Amino acid sequence: MTFSLSPLAGQSGYRLEAFETIGSTNAVALERAQAGDPGKLWVVSKAQESGRGRRGRAWATPAGNLAATLLLVETYELKTAATLGFVAGLSLADALDAVFSDNPSLGRARIGLKWPNDVLVDGAKLSGILLESALLPEGRFAIAVGIGVNVVSHPEGLPYPATSLKVLGSACDAETLFLALSDSWRENYALWNEGRGLGAIRLRWLERAAGLGGEVAVRVEDRVIRGIFETIDEDCRFVIRDEDGERIRIAAGDVHFGAVASAGAG
Repeated sequence: MTFSLSPLAGQSGYRLEAFETIGSTNAVALERAQAGDPGKLWVVSKAQESGRGRRGRAWATPAGNLAATLLLVETYELKTAATLGFVAGLSLADALDAVFSDNPSLGRARIGLKWPNDVLVDGAKLSGILLESALLPEGRFAIAVGIGVNVVSHPEGLPYPATSLKVLGSACDAETLFLALSDSWRENYALWNEGRGLGAIRLRWLERAAGLGGEVAVRVEDRVIRGIFETIDEDCRFVIRDEDGERIRIAAGDVHFGAVASAGAG
């Protein structure tokens, strides 16, 4: 099977460039932008040799997993573009709903969205999302929306649980998942509407929010903030209510739930 866009994604102007293996889908997407690509280009592969996650961490994509990056070339504010990570998380969750629907044993699987950019299934990390940007001439910028999914394998020895579609009992391959993702992205991106529909995206995201209402610890640079995960605000910042009842809004940090939050954020 080869990678392909959903028919509606193709009709909406999205394009596809697929590789058997690649260094980094984000890097190639940004290279295409610098060379004049107009955007709405998906760069996808089933193997990635030099992928990266947040804060410069490595993201391994062994053969058979999915590395997908959508290149967008825009003129709205970068602050607005930063919320595309929430569009990506929702889109992957919707795509997983679609592929899980074909497997009755996965009907009760809990797909959760962990702020700011992870997708969990039954509390274990299945996917990470990374947004990167580059300035272009004439006031434009490129944004690469990178989505990595553990399809056939997942990393071992992590300080948090991880999983893959194969471990979960799904026979879905990277090509099938991407087909569903290209369609669900089209729908959620249209709803987001250059940020004007962020309120609707936020509400949909909160319906799937992992750890909502529970104890959390968030590492922000060299300190740890503890409290109850209350919501995400209108700008999609993480909102904690601490033991003194104060609401604290966090724009960037590493979130830890439950026992890890109680013991320390690491």
